Amino acid sequence: MKSVELKAASREDMGSKGALKALRTEGRVPAILYGGKENINFHVDEIAFSKLINTSEVHLIDLNFGDKTVKAVIREVQFHPVSDEPIHADFMEVFDDKPITIGIPVRFTGNSVGVMKGGSRREKMRKLIVKALPNDVPEEVVVDITKMKIGDVIQVEDINIDGVEFLDHPKAVIVAVKMSRLVVKGADDDEDEEDTDEEGSEEGAEAATEEATAE
Repeated sequence: MKSVELKAASREDMGSKGALKALRTEGRVPAILYGGKENINFHVDEIAFSKLINTSEVHLIDLNFGDKTVKAVIREVQFHPVSDEPIHADFMEVFDDKPITIGIPVRFTGNSVGVMKGGSRREKMRKLIVKALPNDVPEEVVVDITKMKIGDVIQVEDINIDGVEFLDHPKAVIVAVKMSRLVVKGADDDEDEEDTDEEGSEEGAEAATEEATAE
């Protein structure tokens, strides 16, 4: 998984409302780092931080405190209820030899055989929860749907990546190709035409029989 540097500045206050409000006014986002030997209160630039959270991509964050760099992942972000701006963030420190649990985006690739024949693609899961060492965590899970026919599904248990454990239910459906309404309607129309033809044939046969009897 790709790493991105984020400059961080430690803060001594433990969360007084006045101090936090002042930081936000200056365009800073208060944050806390946990998971290591001790918790660290700090703040980051709002613009730089927003670029990391306003995307489907997932990154390892190299928090640069100037005198040291700490590797972490974003665990939670709190947003303002009106402006929707980030007002606080939780980071968890990670270590190369300890697995982490994190959500990874799913990317679908290929043109489904079933869709090209009129089926409809149903994307059920856009993110999968995985457990792996930080350096083994993929940036995304690529799902190839090329061979999927109408009625086919791809489940979590169908995905395999070395060094990665998938924590969602094995039978959970990631993507399915269903018969579309247009295909169903077309099939019904064909059946109606066949029924009409059969009725016409039966009526013709009955008419011919009546004529023969009259003669």
